[in-house]
Amino acid sequence: MLRIGMVSPYSLTIPGGVQQQVLGLARSLREKGHEVRVLGPCDGPPPDPFVTPLGNSLPTAVNGSVAPLAPDASAALRTIRALNDEAFDVLHLHEPLVPGPSLTSLLVKLAPVVATFHSAGDSGAYRAFSRQLKWIATRIDIRVAVSKDARELVHRYIGGEYEVLFNGIELGVYQQPRDMKRENAIFFVGRHEPRKGLSVLLKALSLMPDDVRLWIASDGPETSELRATYASDPRIEWLGRITDEEKIDRMCRAAVFCAPSLHGESFGVVLLEAMAAGTPVVASSLDGYRNVATDNVNSLLVAPGDAPALAAALAKVIADPRLSQRLIEAGREHAQKFSMDALADRYIEMYERALHMEENKITTIALPRMLRRYEGRFLRRSRLG
Repeated sequence: MLRIGMVSPYSLTIPGGVQQQVLGLARSLREKGHEVRVLGPCDGPPPDPFVTPLGNSLPTAVNGSVAPLAPDASAALRTIRALNDEAFDVLHLHEPLVPGPSLTSLLVKLAPVVATFHSAGDSGAYRAFSRQLKWIATRIDIRVAVSKDARELVHRYIGGEYEVLFNGIELGVYQQPRDMKRENAIFFVGRHEPRKGLSVLLKALSLMPDDVRLWIASDGPETSELRATYASDPRIEWLGRITDEEKIDRMCRAAVFCAPSLHGESFGVVLLEAMAAGTPVVASSLDGYRNVATDNVNSLLVAPGDAPALAAALAKVIADPRLSQRLIEAGREHAQKFSMDALADRYIEMYERALHMEENKITTIALPRMLRRYEGRFLRRSRLG
């Protein structure tokens, strides 16, 4: 059994792709008999009993989005205390160079570090602080990227070698009950911000038949403006933030799932979730989405920002049962390749490799200078010691 400390820089009580991966991977590892604790900001009660909250987050503008980070000193102190109290065998840091608990954990480094990079596209922070981040990244023992696009971004500014491990999904929760009926509805879930393309989907809906409904989950900076603009359309149901259970229920009942993002997607895990739920997928033809979606095989892909093309693709799936069924069958088969349990097995191999590096002195665990006066209080010792 390994004692694994998994660290998220983003608030674990706010929906997000990284947070979902962190919690899902932790559950799979725990089911395999490993002791995992997840450390991260929490704006409210922790979402799972194995989560250690590190304080509230602060909305922070990052590359055209708003991320719930905790870069304050109090969160850093809580992080160091939690790392020491738990005396983990190995640390798994998600987005290790993002300010907050992940970066703090890397700077302190109380155990061998496996780090996963999720972001794709471009990064103003990487560009501005490339030199400093290169030095900090030398503290990482094993580097992972969730897609070739994520690897390209971090390698461009930080350098180094990365293994690509695609994100996973918890397949069991997407099993559709036999008696569940599909409704004539399009389902969208994602933050209401420009890069997610919700405004394009709403324009597409205005071009579609009157009997087609649209379910919109989550919220964001565009919510108020978009709701006001489309207030007269009774076909739109604004769901707000929903639980994972409701997301899965809507996904299983929708006639089609739509991901109209315009840029900034490193991996289409939400597309895989729809496929696992047996829901046809229509999405933008972004590089990140093409990691998991193939046009006219397990999805229909259209040019980003093209509302008429998006409307045509959505209408085609809804109106053509044979096409819909073909996409469903291909999508379900494809989703099986991305099991969270299989991903957990790959990470276990990496954790053991990182520990082997420590045992063979390929990597060393040494307190940073700022904490050496407290060295006698630190609980973890080298596995050799």
